[in-house]
Amino acid sequence: MHDALRRSLPLLGSTALLATAAAATGCGSAGTSPSSGGSGGTVAAAAASSKTSGGAGSGGTLVIGMTAANIPPLDTMLSGTQGYEGYRFVGNQIYDALTRHDLKQDSAIPPLEPALATKWTAAKNATAWTFTLRDSVKFTDGTPFDADAVVFNFDRYTNPKSPYTTPALVAQSATFVGLVDKVTKVDDHTITITTKAPDSHLPEDLSTVFMASPSAVKKDPKNFGTHPVGTGPFEFSSETQGQQLTLVPNKSYWGGAPKLDKLVLKPIPEATARIAALRSGAVNWIEYPTPDDIPSLQSGGFQILTNSYDHIWPWVLNTSAKPWNDPRVRQAANYAIDRDGMATNLLHGTAESAAQVAPRANTAYDPANDIYKLDPDKAKALLKAAGFPNGFTTTVEYPTSGSGNMIPGPMNEALQKDLAAVGIKVKLKPIEWSTMLGQYVTGKFPPGIDAINISLSFQQESFWQLAFSSTGPINLGHYKNATVDKLIGEAQTTVDPTARGDLYKQAAAEITKDAPWLFVVNDRNPRALAPSVDGFVEPKSWFVDLTSTWVGK
Repeated sequence: MHDALRRSLPLLGSTALLATAAAATGCGSAGTSPSSGGSGGTVAAAAASSKTSGGAGSGGTLVIGMTAANIPPLDTMLSGTQGYEGYRFVGNQIYDALTRHDLKQDSAIPPLEPALATKWTAAKNATAWTFTLRDSVKFTDGTPFDADAVVFNFDRYTNPKSPYTTPALVAQSATFVGLVDKVTKVDDHTITITTKAPDSHLPEDLSTVFMASPSAVKKDPKNFGTHPVGTGPFEFSSETQGQQLTLVPNKSYWGGAPKLDKLVLKPIPEATARIAALRSGAVNWIEYPTPDDIPSLQSGGFQILTNSYDHIWPWVLNTSAKPWNDPRVRQAANYAIDRDGMATNLLHGTAESAAQVAPRANTAYDPANDIYKLDPDKAKALLKAAGFPNGFTTTVEYPTSGSGNMIPGPMNEALQKDLAAVGIKVKLKPIEWSTMLGQYVTGKFPPGIDAINISLSFQQESFWQLAFSSTGPINLGHYKNATVDKLIGEAQTTVDPTARGDLYKQAAAEITKDAPWLFVVNDRNPRALAPSVDGFVEPKSWFVDLTSTWVGK
């Protein structure tokens, strides 16, 4: 829709992709409930928060083993180049945005709340937004945060001729600010953002548009990422490239200083290496412990936390070419797979079956849209009606690892087996995660590939336009539905988040029926923490708040 559809995605996934966080009402399963499923390795008593000692503790060093292959670049938007894990552990710690989501609770989809802006209002047509800025905030180098700082940062994101930007920064920020026409200073603590077209969810999308210190950027524009300066809860201390990033608390943080003494981030992309590091004490927190290792970690006293969030692990199908151009074929595939069995038996409750496009922890989720279940006979009948009584052969590309991808090899092999049972013969082609990301943002399938498996997030509301509009730049499968286009267009001009969520629910119903994707599972964001880690709340989000976390003896 309009210029918004020319915006490109950074990410993905914890891709989480883009990811994501969108609104604040209604969801499926409760975050504090144990994961469901069978015995023998299913996550037992999974929780959405670490043990708590009444909030009395403080101090310690938190060492996190990330799934990322490297330390993400440290310059604002570029923190997303390792998937949304870069935003989670780097961007949201060093920097603040004008808005953010409430990540201190685990029971509801995190609502949008004030950050560097204390309030905002929209013109009726959603093409002009006025933001009131928080007073008396300073960047960690002492530079005041004010309207001039906001104007400077937006110019850096949107003006390719700025001496303080880079082509990569402009390209990546286009996902979130591609509709921004100009940012005007009203007074020291008020700015107006004018957009090129209606942009009803601009405040949500701005939650990852981070503010950098203008003084620090101007001092060394080309190397700002080696000495990043923001207003966030933590500040840069040191980096050993490819090995470790060390952050320390911002003692003057406007939201209250973090309880930790130090935060250390380590990229450990190999799951077995992460688990070994946790067991040895080299780290005291790891992202995505493999499902098979969770029971032994629990018996060893480690904390296992999970919660729903707005993630989906699908196959994106090429709907512009045979055989996936026929909706009956796409529906057949969705009836052929045992997503419940995958969530329970293979992933042991660390994921939930996805019977529709909208994740459970997304405002667009409606249980009435959960229309797919395992029904091989129905799948065969649909294939026969579509002219494929003996099935067909198709090639699927999938990542070998990466942010939000869980255990992609075994998962794709399970799908391969299910689909073979109804005549769909799948050739699996593994690929490195970062290479797939590069392919995905081009909006084109690689030669010889009929579908790609990729971890995606609805974290940013703009994902609906980008991925499902008929002209969306990352509508990789070339999906087209006039009703969906109309609903997404209406959502773009609907400022009220509840009403906008209802429009997305209607769009989700249409998309699910058309099945442009193979809907498989929703990740539950599992992580393992040492017994000494305290005070952390696992929200219904890919992002986290580490300000209340501390590490005991």
